[in-house]
Amino acid sequence: MAKYLPLFPLEIVVFPGEKLNLHIFEPRYKQLVLDCITNNTSFGIPTFIDNKVGEYGTEVKILQIEKKYDNGEMDIRTKGVSIFKVKQFDKQAPGRLYAGGEVKKITDEGTEDIVTKLKIKECMQKLHEVLGLRTLFLDLPEDFKSYDIAHHLGLSVEQEYLLLQLPNESDRQELLLQHLITIIPIVEEAERLKVRVKQNGHFKNLTPPNF
Repeated sequence: MAKYLPLFPLEIVVFPGEKLNLHIFEPRYKQLVLDCITNNTSFGIPTFIDNKVGEYGTEVKILQIEKKYDNGEMDIRTKGVSIFKVKQFDKQAPGRLYAGGEVKKITDEGTEDIVTKLKIKECMQKLHEVLGLRTLFLDLPEDFKSYDIAHHLGLSVEQEYLLLQLPNESDRQELLLQHLITIIPIVEEAERLKVRVKQNGHFKNLTPPNF
């Protein structure tokens, strides 16, 4: 079922469940936030990609206004709720300064593949070990979903946007696994290169081969 949402296009991808802090400074988005607070409504963040407002985005709710400034600017805390597809985009919502649009919620099919999930976990552990970030891996809950880790794997905005469009968790898992399989050898080689660069110019204690 479609509904009309205030829209705040940004050059990022927001995932359901993600907490996002925003500094609001433009008059149109000050108005958007105040309208949402007054009416107890949410707003949408469609991804601005390829120099245009993308068809997909995430509905977010305002958790709280963290700080108000004398000039009307605000720091707000928000949280992603669900994914939508824009059916109609208005550069200005009727009678408002900000954009708006008719959106349709995308149902999350949610089915996951346990085997793929275990492979992702193993690859993430290896990646974080190579990068010296093992403490980040320890914070990963057992029931993690693709959305929980997507921002921590070095995906491009284009890849994250593609992930946002996949309604099935098993498909999202496969995308992340293939990315990890591709990127780990690259990261390992980059780390080896860093070591070689640091050693350049040092006296080396090398054992010659026996022949």
